Amino acid sequence: MIEVFQVFLMLGLTSFGGPIAHLGYFRREFVDRRQWLSAPDYAAIVGLCQFLPGPASSQTGFCVGLMRAGWLGGLAAWLGFTLPSAIVMFLIAREAAWFNTSRLGHDLMHGLQLAAIAVVAQAVWTMARSMCPDTPRRILAVAALLVVVLVPGTIGQLVVLIIGAAAGRLLHVTSPTGGDVMTIKISRRDGVLCLFGFTALLVLALLIHGNGLLGLFTAFYRTGALVFGGGHVVLPLLHDAIVVPGWVSPGAFLAGYGAAQAMPGPLFTVAAYLGALSSTGGGAAGSVIALIAIFLPGLLLVAGILPFWHELRQRPGVAAAVMGLNAAVVGLLGYALIGLVSFGTIHNVFDVAIAMVALLALTLRGTPPIIVVAGCALAAVVF
Repeated sequence: MIEVFQVFLMLGLTSFGGPIAHLGYFRREFVDRRQWLSAPDYAAIVGLCQFLPGPASSQTGFCVGLMRAGWLGGLAAWLGFTLPSAIVMFLIAREAAWFNTSRLGHDLMHGLQLAAIAVVAQAVWTMARSMCPDTPRRILAVAALLVVVLVPGTIGQLVVLIIGAAAGRLLHVTSPTGGDVMTIKISRRDGVLCLFGFTALLVLALLIHGNGLLGLFTAFYRTGALVFGGGHVVLPLLHDAIVVPGWVSPGAFLAGYGAAQAMPGPLFTVAAYLGALSSTGGGAAGSVIALIAIFLPGLLLVAGILPFWHELRQRPGVAAAVMGLNAAVVGLLGYALIGLVSFGTIHNVFDVAIAMVALLALTLRGTPPIIVVAGCALAAVVF
């Protein structure tokens, strides 16, 4: 367990670039260098984590720790990979007053907001190209966007996910995945218990809406349970859970999301920032509760499905439903981009120029997000 924690702590300090880059770091570390897993086992884990809602890179790391050192190994992997960026995001939230009152701090936060717009726009473009390669899936993405515009909030997002999965299965947009049989170190009994825990907490989270630490937990748990298609899709869900009730202001929300782009490790650690700033709870307790709540559903779900994954991925209907769901997620992320622009972040022509240059740097030049975020912050201060 200690070995697992040490390795993942180093990855948590150095893994910049988002979930796709994280999966590359993991493969080099655990398949090529340390040989903790075979290449087929690692590919099977990645396939499972991309199939499920939640943060794919954190779920993959959790599975690696789980298969290396049991349940405590899975916990050690998650803690090591998550803590560095979570602590920094919490410290940024603690200094939010300075950012609001200082001219320099205000300009830096504005630069982070512009960077967030560029990052999400690049994610929409990239995901649209990979997840909507044909006309049926493009139509499905546009339909999903219209649904969430007409029915905003959690209900609209749930409807979009259900429609996407059903349409994908109906259209048969993909084929069975097949693949090697993975070496499983979790019993089916433990898997069933994890699935029961996931479902029970999700029902609780859907039924309970309120203030206080319990309301904060259920809001972040609902969000973590519904995030399909990558970390950026968490944005519209978090907005509806945190900004719409008035717990965090739109400007502070967007600035925190921009700051999270410059952190190593998982993007979901933005929850530590939002929980600390939340008006319903807040502080260190709110930060810890939000962080645990947003990760917990994804970790319970991946541990629950892992013993059954080989059988599930042989079924054509399952793979088709996932492809349809991914197309709907593109529409959901497009809705998030519209929301970002409507926050009032763009004030003048210089803001438009900064956001466009940042988008071009990400899309055409492949510039690392941390450099783009730093450049936006500096440009906002200068201009």
